[in-house]
Amino acid sequence: MKGVLLVNLGSPDSPTAKDVKPYLDEFLMDGRVIDVPPLLRNLLVRGIILQTRPKKSAKAYSKIWWDEGSPLIVISKRFAKKVRAHTDMPVALGMRYGSMSIKEGLQELKDQDVDEVLLVPLYPHYAMSSYETVVVKAMEDQQEHFPEMKMTTMPAFYSNEDYIKVLSESIAEGLKDFEYDHVLFSYHGIPERHIRKSDPTKFHCKIDGSCCSINSVAHHTCYRHQCYDTTELVKAYLGLPEEKVSSSFQSRLAGDPWLKPYTDYEFERFPKEGKKRLAVITPAFVSDCLETLEEIAMEGKEQFEDAGGEHYKHISCLNDNDAWVELMAKWINQWEAKEILPV
Repeated sequence: MKGVLLVNLGSPDSPTAKDVKPYLDEFLMDGRVIDVPPLLRNLLVRGIILQTRPKKSAKAYSKIWWDEGSPLIVISKRFAKKVRAHTDMPVALGMRYGSMSIKEGLQELKDQDVDEVLLVPLYPHYAMSSYETVVVKAMEDQQEHFPEMKMTTMPAFYSNEDYIKVLSESIAEGLKDFEYDHVLFSYHGIPERHIRKSDPTKFHCKIDGSCCSINSVAHHTCYRHQCYDTTELVKAYLGLPEEKVSSSFQSRLAGDPWLKPYTDYEFERFPKEGKKRLAVITPAFVSDCLETLEEIAMEGKEQFEDAGGEHYKHISCLNDNDAWVELMAKWINQWEAKEILPV
């Protein structure tokens, strides 16, 4: 019996410091998120960050929390429910951090007699702190608790032709009737060292502006290349003017160089260049969450307007968009019937 496990990031159980703290502890203590030696990570996270961050993050979560619960969890559940309606296979939902764990998702599938699982990390791009940590955690849980299960992993789908079509058409709908001066693709940031660590050649990724355009096996695990590739493919599909489109990276921790340009710097720069009407897209996420609803839709708008911007539009993620649901169902049904995975 085949089944599917969809995995997203996760969320605190409530927008309170009490529930945010254990969630952040699990998230930030992941060695693929903060990739420093365990003792240093423990000191940094538990000795410094968790002393103040939970209260601040709880305040941010409270701004975007829905009556039904965490937006990311609610959207993910809606998405999974819709996907189930398009396939005969059992479809479970798990989260990398917090409640609704990957182990619980696998147990749900086992209880339905599933012994062959398609793992679907709900991240379009490969990064060690998102896609990779989901795969590693799922494999660990499978090997420890469900050794009889076989697991296949869906690859990152950032450049898949059908995905680009669905994403582009969703963006086109968001841009309808909005006369923009600029369209910003804001991706979640990662430390530059993560790019080099993920480079299997150990020499290609120099993050110098040119390596991403030189064909290499490193691109299969290069988050930066994949983000820029998504932007270029969407830009081509929609026929967006070259001079009105750019990419940037949001959300960073102090102390290390992260991928540039930084989104918040761009919010301040655009108005000074006469770009007063800005549309912002967040394609690193398939589901709206804290980083899109609070950091971009709220804080970003405020930063842009404080810098002199006049009109700001945040375009939602794919969420439970019907075309996105149908595409995911197509992919998993092709895997069920022919062992075919999207490329």
